[in-house]
Formats: sequence, C-alpha cells, structure tokens
Amino acid sequence: MYKIAIIPGDGTGPEVTAEAEKVLAVAAASGGFIYEATRFDFGGDRYLRTGEVLPASAVDELRRFDAILLGAIGHPDVKPGILEKGILLQLRFELDLYVNLRPVKLYPGVETPLKDKGPEHIDFVVVRENTEGLYAGAGGFLKKGTPDEVAIQESINTRHGVERCLRYAFDYTRARDRAKTLTLVGKTNVLTYAFDLWERAFHEIGAAEYPDIKRDYAHVDATCMWMVKNPEWFDVLVTDNMFGDIITDLGAMIQGGMGIAAGGNINPATVSMFEPIGGSAPKYTGQGVINPMAAIAACQMLIAHLGESKAAARVDRAIAHVLSTKLKSMQAGRMGYSTAQVGDLVAAAVADG
Repeated sequence: MYKIAIIPGDGTGPEVTAEAEKVLAVAAASGGFIYEATRFDFGGDRYLRTGEVLPASAVDELRRFDAILLGAIGHPDVKPGILEKGILLQLRFELDLYVNLRPVKLYPGVETPLKDKGPEHIDFVVVRENTEGLYAGAGGFLKKGTPDEVAIQESINTRHGVERCLRYAFDYTRARDRAKTLTLVGKTNVLTYAFDLWERAFHEIGAAEYPDIKRDYAHVDATCMWMVKNPEWFDVLVTDNMFGDIITDLGAMIQGGMGIAAGGNINPATVSMFEPIGGSAPKYTGQGVINPMAAIAACQMLIAHLGESKAAARVDRAIAHVLSTKLKSMQAGRMGYSTAQVGDLVAAAVADG
C-alpha cells in the first residue's frame, strides 16, 4: 500500500492531475499494486480565501506519504512569487528534496525544433541540485532604493549538499545503464570557488566509488550549444541549482515543449514530489483543451520512483503509443482530442500493456 498525496493546485492543474490519476489507477490495477490518495487544496484559491499559503501542519503531514503528485502552482489573482516561494520552494527546502530530476526524452511523433534529430538522439537526464546554490536565499540589500544601492545574492554550496547530489547522479547513471557517462556541468574557469568544490568531489567520489562510470565535464555555455547541436552526446548530466534550472528548460524545448516535460523533486530517503513543468496555464482553465501528457509523464516518474518498474514501463509505452499514433499536436486545443479523452487514450493503452 502506497500513500500518495495529490495537490491539484491552480488553473489547469486540477484538469491535468485528474488525467494523471486516471492513468495511475489503471497502472496500479495492471501492475498489481495498491495505493491510497489524499488530496490537499494548497494553491491560489485557498490563499485568496484564507490568506494562508501553506498551513503550519502541511510539511509534517506530507512527510507521512510515499510520494506527492503536484498539478501546478500559479494563480492570476495572486502576486507572482507568493505561491511559488510559499509552496514550491517551501516544500523543497522543508522536505529536503535535494535532487531535481528532469528526463529529456523525445517521444516518437513529437516534433523537435532540432533539424535531423529524432528519438534516438534525444534521450538524456539532468540531475540538478535542488536546495542550495543561488536559490538558498542568502544575500541582501545595502542602501536599497538609493543611487548607491547594492544587491548581493550568494551561491551556497556545501560539501554535504554537493556530495549527496553527485552520489545520486552516479547511482542513477549506473541504474540507467546506457552509455554509463556522467557529465558535470559547471563554469570552472570563472566560478572558481563553487565549482572547484563540485569538480573535486565529482572526481574523488567517482574514482573511489564508481569506477564503472565514465566521468566528463562541460562548461554550461558549451553544454547549451551541444544540447542543440549534438544532444546524443549526453547520457546523464549533473549540475548546480541555477545552471540546472536553465539547461532543463532548454531540454524541455528540444524534447517537444512544456507539454511533455515532467520532473521530480527527490529525497530518496523520505517523500518525493513529481510535477509537470509547464505551469498552471490559467487562460485554458475549464476548457478541456490543455495537454495532460506532462502530468501523466510526472505520474510515470512517480510510479518508477516507488519501485514499480514494470508498471512505469507500461505507462511509458502508453505515452509513446498515444503520442505517435493519436495526437495531431501537442498544443492546447490542437490535439484532436479533449484533455479527458487524451487521458482515456493513455489509460486504455496502459491496460493493453
């Protein structure tokens, strides 16, 4: 019995989450596992109604679950940053979700802006450190609002934080069992303190504990070029919080857009949270036209994280089947099907195996 928390969130979040739940139910029945889902109403509507972003009890409650499925956060009537910081970042830090896992996979039938590249070329994973770096919130202002204003934002990198992210990346590369190559993405020629630590830890851990994994290094700017020119060069990439944030959005575009991009916020020892990357898309709310594939892909990641690998593989095959044979487009309103119909198609494909 798995305990799964569902946070549908804002805008089209509840719509895509409903389709992910539909697929989860069929995957559980087909895969022979059972789960109990509990819903939480965290998001913009609750904030506007109560003035509360995240209840004080929320983090402790969520710790008791095996996984969290998040729809989307972002409400047009709430100032940007309030919900994102108060829910997403708060949960990342309080639950210590120290890895952001972002597969970059081009499915058959999905268009990529990269000329002459297909699914055989675009299939890599980015492991992003998720709780330190520039997002740690260290810094401040001096003489704010004056001509002499100074703004300081510090990148915090601890040996503990770097090592645990690297070990996760090495383990993931080994388990993925493809090219068995882990690429550290950094900027050692300019950010000489932070990435000196990353590079030393990378090679020390790799040499001592993962001799079977090939180690590589690339500057972040070169990585951006090669992701466009030669994405087939990459197997697994590992990097800090800010660089990871940037290159994973580039990755989403080359895999076909935000409509298929999903990610996980991982702590292997406790609860982890999975979400579509595209946001709440409030302009499409209630129309039944939004693409739910990213939420379904997030659900697939959740199932894999629980250790139900056969069920996760069924969902992955179902996603590929529907994308390659059914959908006319990934864009909202142009799929040829409603949001619910797309969920039905994937669920049926999961049932068929």
